[in-house]
Amino acid sequence: MHHTQTADKTKWLYLFTGLAVLLNFSGLFIPILAPDGTLYAVIAKTMVQRNDYVQLFVHNADWLDKPHFPFWVTALSFKLFGFTSWAYKLPGILFMLMGATYTYKLAKELYNKQVALWSVLILLTAQHIILSNNDVRAEPYLTGLIIASVYHFYKTYTLNNFWQLVWGAVFAACAIMTKGMFALVPIGGAIVGHLAITKQWKQLFNLRWLLAAVLILVFILPEIYCLYQQFDAHPEKMVFDRTHVSGIKFFFWDSQFGRFFNTGPIKGHGDPSFFVHTTLWAFLPWSLMLFAAIWHFVKTGLRDVQKREWLCISGAMLTFLLFSASKFQLPHYLNIVFPFFAIITAQYLAALQSVQTIKVIRGVQIAVVVLLLLVICALQYFFKPEVFTWDTALTLLVWLGLLLILPGNFANTDFRQTAFRTLIAAFIVNLYLNLAFYPSLLKYQAGSEAAVWINNNNPQNLPVVQSWEDANYPMEFYLNQCPIIIGEDGSGKLPAAPFIFYGPANVVARFTAKGYRVQHKATFQRYWVSRLKPAFLNKATRNKQVTQMEVALVQ
Repeated sequence: MHHTQTADKTKWLYLFTGLAVLLNFSGLFIPILAPDGTLYAVIAKTMVQRNDYVQLFVHNADWLDKPHFPFWVTALSFKLFGFTSWAYKLPGILFMLMGATYTYKLAKELYNKQVALWSVLILLTAQHIILSNNDVRAEPYLTGLIIASVYHFYKTYTLNNFWQLVWGAVFAACAIMTKGMFALVPIGGAIVGHLAITKQWKQLFNLRWLLAAVLILVFILPEIYCLYQQFDAHPEKMVFDRTHVSGIKFFFWDSQFGRFFNTGPIKGHGDPSFFVHTTLWAFLPWSLMLFAAIWHFVKTGLRDVQKREWLCISGAMLTFLLFSASKFQLPHYLNIVFPFFAIITAQYLAALQSVQTIKVIRGVQIAVVVLLLLVICALQYFFKPEVFTWDTALTLLVWLGLLLILPGNFANTDFRQTAFRTLIAAFIVNLYLNLAFYPSLLKYQAGSEAAVWINNNNPQNLPVVQSWEDANYPMEFYLNQCPIIIGEDGSGKLPAAPFIFYGPANVVARFTAKGYRVQHKATFQRYWVSRLKPAFLNKATRNKQVTQMEVALVQ
C-alpha cells in the first residue's frame, strides 16, 4: 500500500515539474526588457552582423564589462533563429533548466528522490528565477553552470573519477567566462566548506584540486585571448575614460574584486542587510520556509556534523556573506545560489515530523498565499493591463480552482498540503505576470514598439534617425536596419531627407523650425519599464509619468 501511495504522489510531482518548466517558458515572446537585456541582445546581434566573435562592441565603441560566454551562446542562437526576442531568451532558459536538472541530480545524490523532485519544483517556482527567465541577463546561465560544476566536483571525490573533474572544470570555466572570477565563490565554497566542516582533510588537500585549477585556467583561455586581442594588444584605446586599460587585469581583478573592494572603475554603495530582504521577495513564495530551513539545519547539524551534507549551506552562505559585505548589490546576483536554497528548503519540508511545526508553517504559508493573491488583484485593479485575454482569464481560473481543491487531498499535518498550496500560488502569480502584466507593460517600452512599427511601415527603406536617450538599445535591437543616432538637442549628422525620425515631440518640433516638412506617422508612450513607480502603475495617474514619443516622416 505504502509503495503505490508514494508512486502516486511522485506522479503528481512529475506533472507539476512539467508544468513548472512550461511556466518558465511563458515569458519567451515578451519583448526584451531595457536597459540590460536589450544591451546584451545588441552586443550579440553586433557580433553576428560583424561576424566577429572576439571583440565586444556597443555603438561602435569597445565594450569591457562582462565576459564573452553568454554573448557567444546568444550569437549562436541568433545565427540559427534570427534576431528575435525568443531567440535571445531561449538559451538562457535552457541553461536555467540544465541547472534544474543538476539540482535534481545533486539533491538525489545527497538525499532522496522525493527531496530531489521538490527541490526542482521550488527552484522553478521561485519568483526571481521565473523573472530572470523573462528578463534574461547573465544569471540564468550562471545558475545552471554553477550547480553543474558543484555536482561534478562532488562526484569527483566521491567516485575518485578523472572525467568528473574535467566536467566540473568545464562548467566552472564557462561560469567564469560568464561573470568573472566570482563564479568560483559558490563552487569553491560548497566543496571546501563541506570537506572542512566534516573534517575530510585528506580529501580537502588532495592534489586533484590543483589539477582542477590548472584545467579551469586552460578552459578560460578563449576569454583571455579575446580580451588580449581587443584591449591589451591596443593600449592606445580609450576605455573608462583612460588609455592603457588591460582587459585581462579587468577580467581577473577590477570587474570582481575591484567592485568588491570598491576600487574598480565601476563603483557602488551598499547596505549589509540588502540580500536578506532581497531573499524575502526574490525567493517567494518559499522564502519564509527557507529561513526556517536554514535555522533548523544549522541548529541540528552542529550536534552531529558528520551526518549532514554541508555543500548547499556552505556554497549559499559564503556567497551570501560576500555579496552582503560588498558594495555591489543588485537583486539578481542572488539567483546563483537558488539551487542550494531549493535543496535546503526541500529537505527541511520532506523531513518535517513535528505536527506543531507543520501547523505553524501551514498558517504562515496560507498568509503568504493570500497576500500574493491580493497583490495580483491590486495590480489588476490599478494597472488595468490592456493585454488580458479570455484564455488568460480561463487559465488563471483553472489554477485558482486547483488552489482550492488540490491541497485538500492531503491531511493538515502533511507537509505536502502546504507545499502544493504554495506551489500553485506561484503559478497563479507568474502566469498573471507573464500573460497579462508584462506584455501590457512593454507597450510602454516605446523603442521596441516603434521599431516594430517602422519595420512594417517603411517600404522604401528610408534611413531611421533616433534622438539619443538613456537606453536606445530597444530600437537598435528590434529595428531591421541600423538607426542613426543624433543628440537630444537635435545636434549630429543627419542623412539627406527624406528620412524617418523617432524621438520626443519637442525634438520633432525642431525639424519644423529648421524648415523641414514633417509628417506625423505614429505616437508611442514611453516609460522606463524596469523602474516601476506607483504613480505609473496606477492607470489614473499614469499619463503624467509617460513621455510622448513620435515617429515622423521628415522631408
